[in-house]
Amino acid sequence: MSDVVKQIENTGIVPVVKIDNAKDAIPLAQALTDGGIPVAEITFRTDAAEESIKQISSSIPDILVGAGTILTTEQAESAIKAGAKFIVTPGFSKSVVKLCIEQKIPVNPGVATPTEIMMALDLGIDVVKFFPASIFGGLKALKSMSAPFTKVKFIPTGGINADNLVEYIMFPKVFAVGGSWMVKADLIKEGQFAEITKLAHEAIDTMLGFELGHIGINTANAETSLEIAKKISSVFSMTLKQGNSSNFAGKGIEINKSKGLGANGHIAIATNTITRAIAFLERKGVAVDMSTAKKNASGDLVAVYLKDELGGFAVHLLQKK
Repeated sequence: MSDVVKQIENTGIVPVVKIDNAKDAIPLAQALTDGGIPVAEITFRTDAAEESIKQISSSIPDILVGAGTILTTEQAESAIKAGAKFIVTPGFSKSVVKLCIEQKIPVNPGVATPTEIMMALDLGIDVVKFFPASIFGGLKALKSMSAPFTKVKFIPTGGINADNLVEYIMFPKVFAVGGSWMVKADLIKEGQFAEITKLAHEAIDTMLGFELGHIGINTANAETSLEIAKKISSVFSMTLKQGNSSNFAGKGIEINKSKGLGANGHIAIATNTITRAIAFLERKGVAVDMSTAKKNASGDLVAVYLKDELGGFAVHLLQKK
């Protein structure tokens, strides 16, 4: 997987942007970056698209800029020459896909049927755009259509918004989602870039869904752990659950049977998507200790610790079920 494709997956959200005036390109790109979304798909629906891509790619290297609504090989060539790092088409165009493959530029062709998916697979494409998602049955349709294609991932676009973002992103075959709710054309035209930053930040927060999973308390031994767990369970009418390495009082308080990581214990922060949470934190300069990673029976990452303690507590991410 190329670095460009991996960055799209790690970010999880691809803003689909329509720019009418190239003067808005750099402020728009900066607003998205400030909001935590360093990706933008500039659609070739306006005459300003090519120049906008050129300005963003040359001035703001921290954002991954691509071209969307590419209908012809001529448009694809223009977008690539302007600096587009990826190409997105609304439907399946064999000629555009072949050009991108020759140019070694990632391309996500639009599909809406199994036949189109198979056409993409024939050309070695296994990440496709499901468009328009809401018109063609939304997540329910995507789940049914994707079932035979075990190695294909999808970028659903069209009808994705803050209200349904999480249900899409939690589906394992969703590579990322495309949407314009945080970059509406009116906001760009009116220069409301602070509002775009706010909406982008909210979109990332919604996708990641950070919340307290549980708190772990270190103790000296199994006897002390059980004593404390029983006490907390009794006082607060919580269910006592005994385990091999720790005991739980309710779902939120874990009492370790020995001194685990952290001077005082650990804090588990649950998230909707642990791999994207890791990428988000690393973009903010927060180090993650991958040597502590834990996976489930299917090989999926379910927990990992940050390298640094906070207030004497080790902190680990926890994948929500």
